[in-house]
Amino acid sequence: MYAGSGYSDWEIGDIDVIIHEKVYHLFHLIIPNHDYIAHAVSKDGITWRRVKNALFVGDPGEWDDDMLWTMHVSKKDQRFILFYTGLQRRDRGSLQRIGLAESNDLTHWVKVKNDALPFSSQEPYYESKNNNPREWISFRDPYRFVYNDEEYLLMCARTSYGPVSRRGCVGLAKNIQGTYELQKPLLFPMVYDDIECPCICKLNGNYYLVGSIREDIKIRYWFAKDFLGEYHSFHSDVLLPQGNYAARIVRDGPYHLVYNFYYLDRNVNSQRVLPPPKQLDIDREGRLLLRTFYRWDQLVENSIPQKDFLDLRNIFSNSTAGSSIEENRWILNCRSGYEIFYVQKPSASFIWEGTLTLEGLGKCGLVSDMDDQGNGYFIPFDFVNGYITIRKWGFDPKNIKNNFIFQNLQANLFKTSDDRSLHFRLIRYGNYIELSIDHLVKLTLMDYTYSGDGLGLYSASSQISLKNSVIKVLPDPKSEYASQEPESQF
Repeated sequence: MYAGSGYSDWEIGDIDVIIHEKVYHLFHLIIPNHDYIAHAVSKDGITWRRVKNALFVGDPGEWDDDMLWTMHVSKKDQRFILFYTGLQRRDRGSLQRIGLAESNDLTHWVKVKNDALPFSSQEPYYESKNNNPREWISFRDPYRFVYNDEEYLLMCARTSYGPVSRRGCVGLAKNIQGTYELQKPLLFPMVYDDIECPCICKLNGNYYLVGSIREDIKIRYWFAKDFLGEYHSFHSDVLLPQGNYAARIVRDGPYHLVYNFYYLDRNVNSQRVLPPPKQLDIDREGRLLLRTFYRWDQLVENSIPQKDFLDLRNIFSNSTAGSSIEENRWILNCRSGYEIFYVQKPSASFIWEGTLTLEGLGKCGLVSDMDDQGNGYFIPFDFVNGYITIRKWGFDPKNIKNNFIFQNLQANLFKTSDDRSLHFRLIRYGNYIELSIDHLVKLTLMDYTYSGDGLGLYSASSQISLKNSVIKVLPDPKSEYASQEPESQF
């Protein structure tokens, strides 16, 4: 995991990723100063090493002498180009402009200065000084896209009309002989204050437009048959659940990866960290799906089948609880109350997968990082309504009036089956948690609260079975500082 940490533990801002010659290149903002764009590299897309910074704010009097905001890096002909957002001190943050830098090697960047760049929000399509009811104008987060051999830029912008809190749109500019001419918005849903960090890709004939929404800290998407056509939403338009933000899409061979950062407190002003990516896929109806990153299986050091799990233990010694252990099938039950059944996890980082079935009434779920007092992460499965949650739950010695921690960290929906059975895949890597149900990623988050040795399931007035389960051992992730080794060893 990566947080860009230095004096502050959490310095990473909006991100962008490009893959060149099998190396992943991460570019990101530095929070809170916004005074440069950092650059890190990776060979697996998960562990990052900082290298030469890409851009710094301009000298006093230049258009970007105050702050640098979100960027997008792409390859054009034989060079790399970086569109970025800049703020000027004399505007005191009220105006956002989009400029450009170029590079031959992704390492050394030169800012482009000409009559066409930078450019800013203008009428008639977008807010300007004359039609802006707020104290600042949104015009940031550029994303370059080539359609029919013509170059376009998407950006976070606001239309020139409508209720003040609902003007957020995906703005559009077209490169016409080197000048970026503003077009009507690519998307104006009339719902949000801003649609941040827009990006787009084409899958199976459809164009998928992705944006981040500050109101509820979720990543949403829209689709159209044509890039310049009318965009629509499915019944559910959430691509990544709450806490995930600032997503960008990058092509990795046959895969489309989604990178984003995660807000630890699910608040736009809280700490950020970069989790591993997910893979985009689509279903028969054309809806976007998330699958786990293909490189996880490449990291597995060894696999432990269910028959070789360490001794199964009960935490609460509930007299109504029992278990039946077969080679590849466990039957666990608790007629009344609650019981946690757990084994000692073989490593701090792991992949645990198997088939879980609810046999009868009651509740059940997974537990992870559990200690012998029942403190840890709980993942309840609602097999009736198709609702999945992860919460941290345990004793809180710091609060004498409420001596407990009970906080839902994230939730999502999943498709249930008639036999109340599902395949799960839980990834725990450092402080990253990812859960897939029937091969679709449903929970993806970071948390730093618990690190106990227990891994297992709980039953609450239910009988459950676990079969064909395996725990795959992953290496411990490198810290950001340990990864700052010489390039020859990277």
